[in-house]
Amino acid sequence: MRFLLICWFVHFGFFATAAQCDIIVDPDGTGNFKTIQGAINSIPDNQSARTTIFVKNGIYKEKVILSSSKINVSLIGENAMQTIITYDDYNPKIKGKDTITTWNSFTFSVEAEGFIAENITFENSAGRVGQGVALHVNADRVIFRNCRFLGNQDTLFANGIGRLYFSDCYIEGTTDFIFGSAIVLFENCHIYSKHNSYITAASTPNGNPYGFVFKKCTLTADTGVHKVYLGRPWRAYAKTVFIDCTLGQHILPGGWDNWKSPDKEKTSYYAEDQSKGPGANPEGRVVWSHQLTEVEAQAYTPKQIFARNSVPIPVVGLGAWDPMK
Repeated sequence: MRFLLICWFVHFGFFATAAQCDIIVDPDGTGNFKTIQGAINSIPDNQSARTTIFVKNGIYKEKVILSSSKINVSLIGENAMQTIITYDDYNPKIKGKDTITTWNSFTFSVEAEGFIAENITFENSAGRVGQGVALHVNADRVIFRNCRFLGNQDTLFANGIGRLYFSDCYIEGTTDFIFGSAIVLFENCHIYSKHNSYITAASTPNGNPYGFVFKKCTLTADTGVHKVYLGRPWRAYAKTVFIDCTLGQHILPGGWDNWKSPDKEKTSYYAEDQSKGPGANPEGRVVWSHQLTEVEAQAYTPKQIFARNSVPIPVVGLGAWDPMK
C-alpha cells in the first residue's frame, strides 16, 4: 500500500527537505506507524518504485532490519539531532540462551540495495562494554546524507562487497569504529575519536582496487585523546585512503598500524594525499604506507571508485546522486 502523502519540511542544516513521502512514522501516533520497523514491514517486497518514509522527531528504541526484499527505500528524518534510532545490544550480551555477536549487535541493519537515509541519528547505546554496532550494511548502492552514527567499538560495519556513500555525516567511536569489506566513499564527514585506539579496520577483498576512501573529511578527538591510528588491517588486503582531509593532533606520526602482523605490511594499502592539520605528517608515516602522486590521486573519483563491470549506478531518491557522472 502506498499512502501518497505530501510532506513539507524545511531544509535548514540537518533538517529535511520538502518532498513527497509515502509513509509517516510518528511516535505520538499521528502518522501511519509508530515504529520504523512497522513502516518497513508494510512495504511490498521487491518493489522497483522508490518508497519514501518520513520519520518525525523522536527517540525510537528498536532494532531495525531492512531485509533484502525491501529495495529502493528512502528513510528521511525530520532533524538529524532529534530523530534517533537507538538500541543497546553488544558482544557478548546474553539474550535468552543466545549470545549477541558483533554481526548481530546492530541497531539498524541494511540488507536491501538502493537504500537512502537522510537526517537521522543511528546509535548503539550499550556503552563501552564490548563491540556494539550502530549501523550494519550488507547491500549495494546505499547512501547516507546528513546522518549521525554514535557508538564506541565497531560503530559502523560496512560489510559485504557493496558500494556505500556517506556525505556530510558524523561518525564517532573508540576502536575500529569504521570497519568492514565494502567499497565506501566518505565525503565531508566528521570522524570523532573517543579513545586512544584505531579509526578504521578495513577487510577489503583481495583484488578490489578500492576499500575505504575519505575525501575532505575532518578528524577530531575527545579531550585527552592523543594516540590514534588512522587504521589497521583487519584482513590482509585492507585498503584505506585519506584525501584532502584535516587531521587533528591526536593522529600519531606513524599513522598506521600492522595489527601485530608484519606480513600485512606487504599486502595492505594505506595512503594519503594533501593531508593537513597538526596530525598531517607525510615524512613521519610508516614506511609501508603511501603518499599519492598527483596521477594516483586522480584515480579517486566517484566514477572510478564505484565502477563495477561497467554497470552504472542508477540515479535514485531524494537529491539523487549518480557517482557515474
